[in-house]
Amino acid sequence: MKFINSPAAQALKLPFSQAVQVGDVLYLSGQLGNRPGTLELVPGGMEAEARQTMENIGAVLKENGLSFADVFKVTVMMADMAKWPDFNKVYVTYFDPGRLPARSAFGCNGLALGAQLELECMAYVGKRS
Repeated sequence: MKFINSPAAQALKLPFSQAVQVGDVLYLSGQLGNRPGTLELVPGGMEAEARQTMENIGAVLKENGLSFADVFKVTVMMADMAKWPDFNKVYVTYFDPGRLPARSAFGCNGLALGAQLELECMAYVGKRS
């Protein structure tokens, strides 16, 4: 197992790893729509939060030599499932339409920082040189 934390993630001193690699799978911890390096959510509602959440996921993937094309499973947690269409409008723009990851979603309350959305995902690492 490999526990992964970027310097920015380490600076926040959060009680979890940004990601953990086990074999050929990178497990990303849940991501929120916070501004990178801070615990402050972006303003602008669900679409802005969704976009920032996806950008935060993309940054972790990139730091590990991966992209959204490597993501095979996503779990979505939303404070208000009525905002599902607003979330999906942003979400689908990050993936090739023919390669959408498997996905689960559920409504919940009490997400960290008062977020409207949290996503966790798994990505295939494959063989590296």
